[in-house]
Amino acid sequence: MTLQIWRLIPLFVAPGAMQMAIDRWLVEQYRLGLHPPTLRFYLWQPTAISLGYHQRHWPEFWQHLKWRDRPLDLVRRPSGGRAVLHQGDLTYAIVTADGGGDRTQVYQQCCEFLIQGWRSLGVELQYGQSKRGYIHHPSCFATATAADLITPSGDKLIGSAQLRLPPAILQHGSMRLEPDPDLFAQVFETPPPPPLQLPLTERGNALIEIAIAALCQAAERCFNMQLLEQPFSEQEWSAIQTYAATRESSLTR
Repeated sequence: MTLQIWRLIPLFVAPGAMQMAIDRWLVEQYRLGLHPPTLRFYLWQPTAISLGYHQRHWPEFWQHLKWRDRPLDLVRRPSGGRAVLHQGDLTYAIVTADGGGDRTQVYQQCCEFLIQGWRSLGVELQYGQSKRGYIHHPSCFATATAADLITPSGDKLIGSAQLRLPPAILQHGSMRLEPDPDLFAQVFETPPPPPLQLPLTERGNALIEIAIAALCQAAERCFNMQLLEQPFSEQEWSAIQTYAATRESSLTR
């Protein structure tokens, strides 16, 4: 049986508005039959706060925050959920077929590679549980729903959100690796979650590379496919930039 080929887009660093435009462009292209299923990982530069698509209330001071003398971007995601601080994290995105089923089932189908990938690195994860009042808290990482992955001690490592455009689905999420606790406390005005205890000695870029490699291997097993690494072509990049210009997701300061 021939394995399905998925596209793996190499680690990509860009402002949050561009990252969100890329995710939305990819799912639109897949929905139209113009692009294969895709897995990608990316970083936000500059540091940003992303808001869920339906999130209409957030502290006014967020629009004036700085970190290391640079303003924080405030960006809207095409997916749901609450605010996420993108600093010291690694973001993943999957674009594939919407196999139907309820939202929790689809989350779990998409998240299995995260569980297996992190387990191979010595980190056990399990699903969180929905809590009443979640929607009223501005921070995604303040609570853990059934769409999120937590450690056995209850600390949230990965928060995910979806955009479903049948027959396509986009699921993306933030993995807390080495966040700055002082910045988290400043943004959300609450003590940060305890630091993640990784059994790895690597940090920074080395940790990101190790995590991506483990997650790619797990994804190939879980989705029964083969990843083919392929950067954006000049033609695609031009199309993405045009698309981004028509779907501005940065919020006015």
